[in-house]
Order: sequence, then structure tokens, then C-alpha cells
Amino acid sequence: MLDKAAHENFPVAPFFVPRAWRDDLMAVYGYARLVDDIGDGDLPPGGRDAELLGLDREQSDDRVAMLDAFEADLLRVFDRTGTGPRHPLLLRLRPTVRRCGLTPEPFLGLIGANRQDQRVRRYGTYADLLAYCELSANPVGRLVLGITGTATPERTRRSDAVCTALQIVEHLQDVAEDLRRDRVYLPAEDMERFRVTEADLARATGSASVRALVAYEAERARHLLNEGTPLVGSVHGRLKLLLAGFVGGGRAALRAVAAAGHDVLPGPPKPTKLSLLREVGATLRREG
Repeated sequence: MLDKAAHENFPVAPFFVPRAWRDDLMAVYGYARLVDDIGDGDLPPGGRDAELLGLDREQSDDRVAMLDAFEADLLRVFDRTGTGPRHPLLLRLRPTVRRCGLTPEPFLGLIGANRQDQRVRRYGTYADLLAYCELSANPVGRLVLGITGTATPERTRRSDAVCTALQIVEHLQDVAEDLRRDRVYLPAEDMERFRVTEADLARATGSASVRALVAYEAERARHLLNEGTPLVGSVHGRLKLLLAGFVGGGRAALRAVAAAGHDVLPGPPKPTKLSLLREVGATLRREG
């Protein structure tokens, strides 16, 4: 589960951050990754995760039941009177929660987003998509601020903008994969405006209309990144470098999408490490 961190657009817990932060960041990442895998149905039926959560093979095929059981185990992390959680990723999370004084809300938000994925597979408007990102992405940034003890209302607002941008970029990279899962995160109102149908999204390559739509959504993500970038300049030291990595990762991913001519249908355009480093450096120079 934790090995998947290497495949993200941005560095999850790089070597240069303090060891305590790195352990806490990986504990949060492991939690978020497992919640997403449950919601996407990527865990083997009747596997170890279901067993740890007290579910049989039939129940493990029910994503909502798995999410409900995982939520119940999560709440044991915050219960100081009980025996503690069953799942090892939640056992690893418990010291982070206590050391950093984290609250249940961001963790519950991530579960809520995956519950929503089970019943909502299309989004009518951009506002609807932003509301989804409030659950699926923004809690992660808030947890990073909580772990590093740097949360303020202004930083939280900037962090939300960055996290929503990163989520939108990921949706753009994964249009084809999401459609195979019967999910479309491109707002229906925008698809109609650009005269794009789901049949167009199912093709091997993107038409001019599809590419124009992707470019439009990419520009929205870029605007959000610009709105959130001052977050980097509001902190110091290794945290500044970590946050620049998040912003730079988003910018590098947008560059990769643009370099592909905004044709994301053949497969996710991914940034190179060199591109990532360049964008991180540019972010630090702007916010130094």
C-alpha cells in the first residue's frame, strides 16, 4: 500500500523532511490510499483487509460495507478507552493522531468521498465537482498542516486551492481509466459546452473537442494552483520545500498534459522527475 506513494504526481514524504514528519505523512498517506482502494474495489475479495475488519467474503464485495467497517475501525483510533483499531494501517496512524492532535473530520471526509463515489458517477456542474474535492482532496492538505503544526485559516484556504487543483489534474490524467470504472469527473455542463459525449471519451485518442475541453479544465486547475501557491511563501525551512513539491508536482503534471496536446485518452500523461524538479525550483524562486 505504502509503495504506491512513488507513483503520485508529487513527493508524499521526501527524505529531507524530519523523520517524525515523514512517518506521520506516510501514516496519513497509507490511510488515504487504502480508503481509495476500498472505494475503487481494488482489494481482493475476502482478503486480509476484510478479515481484519471482521467481514466475510460476501461482505468484502460490498464497497459500502467495507467503508462502513473501516470507518468504525477509524473511530477506535480516537477512542482512548477501548482496545484500539484492528487494521495495522490504523494502528500506525494512532500515534500520529495523538502526537499531532488531529481530529476525525478530515479522515471521515475521505471516507465520505468514497461513499459518494458509490452513488454519484457523474457531476453536472463545476461547483458540484468542487464540493466533491472538498471531501476527496482538501482533507489531505489540512492533515499536512496539522502534522506540521502550521494550520491557520489563511493557510487552510490556500491549501484547499492546491489540493483541489491536484485532484482536478489527476482526474484529467485518468479520464480513460475513470470511464472504464463508469465514472466521469468532467462536469456535464462543460462537456455540453464543448460538444463532447461519453462516446468521445471512450475513443483511443481525443478529438479536437475533447482536447479543448481538457485544456479548459487544465486552465481551471492552473488558476487554483496560482491561488494556492502563496502557501509556500508563508512557511519556512523544510516545510517550504515540501509544499513547493506539492505545487511543483501539480504544475509539472499540467505541463505533461499540455505536452501531450491535451490528449489524455491514450493514457495518463506523467511528468518526468526533471520536470518536477524544475517546477519545484521555479515555485521556490517565486515564493522565496
